[in-house]
Amino acid sequence: MADVQLLPPGRHFLQGNVACAEGALAAGCGFFAGYPITPATEIAEHLAVRLPARGGVYIQMEDEISSIAAVIGASWTGARAMTATSGPGLSLMLENIGYAVATETPCVVVDVQRGGPSTGIPAVPSQGDLVQVRRGSHGDYEAVAFAPASAQEMYDLTVLAFDAAEQLRTPVFLLPDAAIGHMRETVEVKPTPTGVRPRRLPPADVDPFALRGFLDPDVAPMPVFGHGYKAHVTGSCHDERGMRNVVDAPALDRFVRTLAEKIQRRRADWVRLESEATEDARVVLLGYGIVGRAALAIARLAREQSLAVGSVRPLTVWPFADEEIRRLCAGARAVLVMENNLGQMLPYVQAALAGTAVARVAGLPPQILGTLHHPDYVLAAVREVLS
Repeated sequence: MADVQLLPPGRHFLQGNVACAEGALAAGCGFFAGYPITPATEIAEHLAVRLPARGGVYIQMEDEISSIAAVIGASWTGARAMTATSGPGLSLMLENIGYAVATETPCVVVDVQRGGPSTGIPAVPSQGDLVQVRRGSHGDYEAVAFAPASAQEMYDLTVLAFDAAEQLRTPVFLLPDAAIGHMRETVEVKPTPTGVRPRRLPPADVDPFALRGFLDPDVAPMPVFGHGYKAHVTGSCHDERGMRNVVDAPALDRFVRTLAEKIQRRRADWVRLESEATEDARVVLLGYGIVGRAALAIARLAREQSLAVGSVRPLTVWPFADEEIRRLCAGARAVLVMENNLGQMLPYVQAALAGTAVARVAGLPPQILGTLHHPDYVLAAVREVLS
């Protein structure tokens, strides 16, 4: 890749989507394919200029289906590859995302969420795609997804997403919303290396398939077309050599469990949360993305009013942080789950806290979908719980 300068270390004033694009460059992204869609287009626009200048490839495809297909193909040539879209585009990508899961193809998918369903409303932020990235493709599989709450996290979590994708050999999602994508904030670029490891290629004198038994927890080295050894790639049920077996139930069992267990066994490496004042909180406000940022601010305001309120913000939304949420929230009287939707994370939080002393786990959507929660509205709910 050409030696064109990345953002120098220091403070930069960036739009969230631009911070995401720069984070991708810092992570070694060498290929982007996408189709314009509000509110994610600025990622593509920025990379259309910056990526070719660094020796990478930018392609505007004819639609989102071909975009994710191109990303998958680029990954198999050895490139770190990504796309960016919003909810309607993600819906079109999901079949090929399932293919990427099945073929263990590392790639990054950024979904800058807007109001839905269908075409919805492009200019209004939402958190309506949370479950879609987890369950949108058919069959059993695990997902990895991060929810940034700031322009800084758009940069940092994009780098982390590329690292996770390469290490786990799976698609990884970034789930900002339109507000985060379009806000402008200070981003601190650190001089330390990104931490994204080079793609692991097997030694030339070793059978690559011997490096991982089919149910071994270690992730297999990623083949690169044209380098080292032959690879067979198929989205059908297959064995450790990529050869199809579409007849036997035991083969399906091994295939599915392999894909799921490599992520389940490494959940601790990727699950990240932020919490404050949960130790003696009687009410915990739990939110993710920009709503989680609001939850923290409102919890601090509540404590200024002598209300025992803490906050929890999952940065990793998949794999779900059930163990961590149980540990942080189990001593509270109530947990109010704040989301900019009608309650997509709520059932997972309720399941995580089942059997604990928490008497109430309730959803708290905003008064008007597409907006942030007003402090007075949340504080009234807190006082109702404490009364």
